[in-house]
Amino acid sequence: MRPVRLAILLLSLFWVMSSSAADYYIDITNKTGYAIWHLYVSPGKATDWEEDVLGTEILKNGAMKRVTLKGYPSSIFDIRLIDEDGDTYTFWNVDVASRDLEVTLDDLD
Repeated sequence: MRPVRLAILLLSLFWVMSSSAADYYIDITNKTGYAIWHLYVSPGKATDWEEDVLGTEILKNGAMKRVTLKGYPSSIFDIRLIDEDGDTYTFWNVDVASRDLEVTLDDLD
């Protein structure tokens, strides 16, 4: 293959790959009455939870956390929060491009 054709092919592939990934964010507000100790956000088609986005932080009751999601091909994510008592709040197939979350006790698993 000629170098020019190869360069054009590689640039085309790079453009297609880079145009399919995007950056998203979601604001999550804790209105459970409890502190949230763990917050997991994984792509909707993932088979397991990714790392805890809170790290060593705690999401206190009434507080909001913005989670930035970079380089994903889809805006659909699964979200799980775990409070200080170990109770879970799980949201499946959340379109983070169109909504934020306000988590309450009604969302308890």
